[in-house]
Amino acid sequence: MSASGLNSIEKKAAFSLASVFGLRMLGLFMILPVFAIYGEQLIGYSPIWIGLAIGAYGLTQALLQIPMGILSDKFGRKPVILAGLVVFLLGSVVAAMSDTIYGVVIGRALQGMGAIASAILALAADLSREEQRPKVMATIGMFIGISFTIAMIIGPIVAQAFGLSGLFWFIAVLTIFAMLTIQFVVPNSINTAPKGDNVALPAKLGGLIFDSQLSRLNWGVFILHMALTACFVTLPKQFVAGGLALEQHWQLYLPTLIGSFFLMVPFMIIGIKKQKEKQMFSAAVALLALALVLLWYLPSTITTLVVLVMMFFTAFNYLEATMPSILSRIAPAGVKGSVMGIYASSQFLGAFAGGVLGGFIASEFGEQSIFLVMAVFAMVWLLLTLGMKPLKKSKAYSFTTSIDSDEKAIQVAEKLSEMPGVIEATIMHDEAVAYLKVDDKTADLTSIKAILNN
Repeated sequence: MSASGLNSIEKKAAFSLASVFGLRMLGLFMILPVFAIYGEQLIGYSPIWIGLAIGAYGLTQALLQIPMGILSDKFGRKPVILAGLVVFLLGSVVAAMSDTIYGVVIGRALQGMGAIASAILALAADLSREEQRPKVMATIGMFIGISFTIAMIIGPIVAQAFGLSGLFWFIAVLTIFAMLTIQFVVPNSINTAPKGDNVALPAKLGGLIFDSQLSRLNWGVFILHMALTACFVTLPKQFVAGGLALEQHWQLYLPTLIGSFFLMVPFMIIGIKKQKEKQMFSAAVALLALALVLLWYLPSTITTLVVLVMMFFTAFNYLEATMPSILSRIAPAGVKGSVMGIYASSQFLGAFAGGVLGGFIASEFGEQSIFLVMAVFAMVWLLLTLGMKPLKKSKAYSFTTSIDSDEKAIQVAEKLSEMPGVIEATIMHDEAVAYLKVDDKTADLTSIKAILNN
């Protein structure tokens, strides 16, 4: 078994779980590029209800994300994931059979109740070794980004061919494939990864929510997804008004999304190689705000929309890819699961808020005003980034230990903290686990393991 690469089980787990996550996110995202237009055909249509339908899944996702992770720790990962997919399937069927906007909102809320993200990540952790876990998680993250891009492209094509109902039936079929993958392809876990790093711990949530550095990222992802969802209350209509028929929207999304991935590369190179991550992070938020201001201010011609949407997604993709990495690095040792649970809930609450606020603004002040309000929020976020502390390079590890008392745990933790390269050490003797954040270049893992097993 190679320590430097994924073994066969880890590869199978990484790609099968990433596929399940991607299929599910594809189902959630596909509505974004089409619903503002097709929703007008539903009984009970209004801009506010359009916003609710787009964002409804975010509220139920946010409320159930942490509880579903905790349930997976109690009843097993696969049963909870399958139960969540059944609920997601039910929501897709309800939305597909609805001819009213209210039925679609209920269906979308049910889709969100299938909140399996934390359980999937916990299963991925169970099926991978500590040193290979970042690769598995990165694979899942990559598939989420790919699913968003695919959703923007095929959503308009499927909706044009089969209508809004057909789009939800297509999502239901994808969900069945995801269920079959979980049942027959994803390996069964034998080991359970340390709780603190992968599942939220209720007792830790309160203090972490108000942490000054973590809260900046939580508010950031809230604003990012609020802006995304709110903008899609009006963007598809603007493309049509600019002369691009709905079935041709993929011709806009494909080059703009691919172009945005290339344009975000300089941000990553400068941030990582020049060690200017904080500056590049603030620059990306500034770019997001600028794109939103210009979407509000400039005439909505196709050329203008293409350029500004590419600017928006360059910032969005960079921030979306960067924030989880920053979060894992600044999270206190041993509570990464709780930190990520709060972050994911903030993300989905942002999606809900964007739908509701976008619909309200469109109804009361006109659709163009959505961009201005979201630009103001992005500027507030930009101010928040100025208080971010410089980022240190670190890597998180968890080790089993035989320490069995508070006194011994305190002594060993203090000893570890004095070692070169050890940034933080937390020992949970009741779980027989030690959580460490270290600088890989200077830390001696062999000596650390020796101290823990003394």
